[in-house]
Amino acid sequence: MEREWVVEESVAIEAGTRAVYGAVADPRRMGEWSPEVFAAWVRGRAIRPGTRFVGFNRLGWRVWFTNCRVTVAVPGEAFAFRVSSFGVPVALWGYRIEDVGGEGGPRTRLTEYWEDLRRDTRGAGFVSLLGKVFTGVPAEERARINRAGMRATLGRIKGGLEAGPGTGPNTGGAGGAAV
Repeated sequence: MEREWVVEESVAIEAGTRAVYGAVADPRRMGEWSPEVFAAWVRGRAIRPGTRFVGFNRLGWRVWFTNCRVTVAVPGEAFAFRVSSFGVPVALWGYRIEDVGGEGGPRTRLTEYWEDLRRDTRGAGFVSLLGKVFTGVPAEERARINRAGMRATLGRIKGGLEAGPGTGPNTGGAGGAAV
């Protein structure tokens, strides 16, 4: 089977585009939604292109961090960031937010996407090896793992936003599936 370099998943959410953007455009909230990210340290308060943050991740007993830089932050429309390791590009993560209308209220399509940048760059082999050592996942398997993680993340975001404020996986409310 040929290696997947790009993965994307979508979900329709009964909420407005601004609420959906608010859920995904602050890396400090990713621990609420992602089965892999458990925390983020953001440099500064505002989240805008150029903002740097460190994501803290776990998969089973393995724990690692990622260096990230926001590349797109358009309220109600899109949010994206690049991940690097030792200055070498690793991945691009992002969200597209689209108003798809709804008869009973606002409805938004949220698409999460990931692109593996560990190809055709100096150091790509090195960061692929580091990824396997720290995460336990060979680069060739990362797309499969990320697709499953995206489905869980999107389900949690949908559950949290549709249940209303003050609910979600970390608030004791009706959030997404347990890990």
